[in-house]
Amino acid sequence: MTNCADHDDGASDHRQHIQQFLAEYGVTDVRGLEIMRLVRRAAHAYEASMAGLMRDCQLSPPRWRILLRLHVEEACGTPAVNPTRLSKTQNVSKNTISAHLRALEGQGLIIRELDPEDRRQFRIRLSDAGRALVRASIPGHIEFMNDLLAGLDEDEVARLHTLLEKLIQSLTEHRSVGETG
Repeated sequence: MTNCADHDDGASDHRQHIQQFLAEYGVTDVRGLEIMRLVRRAAHAYEASMAGLMRDCQLSPPRWRILLRLHVEEACGTPAVNPTRLSKTQNVSKNTISAHLRALEGQGLIIRELDPEDRRQFRIRLSDAGRALVRASIPGHIEFMNDLLAGLDEDEVARLHTLLEKLIQSLTEHRSVGETG
């Protein structure tokens, strides 16, 4: 039997290993498993690349995305948001968002203030330094993401976009079924 640690030596080796393993359970079609594995590997590789890119400004990718979200909210006319909204838009727990916000506040990149309408709640907004950091980093970030697609032609990019949208739709539909079922 192939060593599981060697499963990433090649796509066909990995697929064959998984097929042999799952055949014991009567499973013969592993296409969905293989696609999800590749999606997760792509996401992890992107996160690792982003971490390297953001290292100079001492910012993790999740914290940069929070700053970017605050910048977008500000541009849309919402100068401050509550942590619960950030938690939902960033798809992280309230505890995780709180830890990120403490770190960003410690770096002077956000300002946390009491909500004037509900003094039990906080409102989060960009500081001048946070806004300047986002503005300075957006062009490089967009260039970096576009560079990731350099190995694909325009048709491949369009097909990938369409296929990922379809996959997301399918995942969303299945999540909804699981929540009601």
